[in-house]
Amino acid sequence: MSYYQGRDMKKSSGGILRYSREKRKYELGSPPIETSLAKEKEERISTRAYGGNEKIRLFKALFINVTDTSTNTTKKCRILRVKDNPSNVDYARRGIITKGAIVETEIGSARVTSRPGQNGVLNGILIK
Repeated sequence: MSYYQGRDMKKSSGGILRYSREKRKYELGSPPIETSLAKEKEERISTRAYGGNEKIRLFKALFINVTDTSTNTTKKCRILRVKDNPSNVDYARRGIITKGAIVETEIGSARVTSRPGQNGVLNGILIK
């Protein structure tokens, strides 16, 4: 099943809208990538994006680049668990990492600032 991002083919009254053209390839979407915690190895996949560009998606994450704002240093740390995810209550329970998720690392808790399903990398800021 494909994800169509164009106009709906139904009216608000329930009637059928007679569309003047067919669906286009550039209106096609894709399912969201739910990045989860990896056990031993990170998994990335590259997909074709608009204009022939390449988009790297992160399926399973093991490490995060954590920036300490007080010392202005960045360190690569292992993710221990997903503590909280404000975007969806169920995501924290299932251990899914999205932008804004709070993860527990070796050096403390960090908030994810990147979009792993879009960028293919995990960056975060250390929470005091």
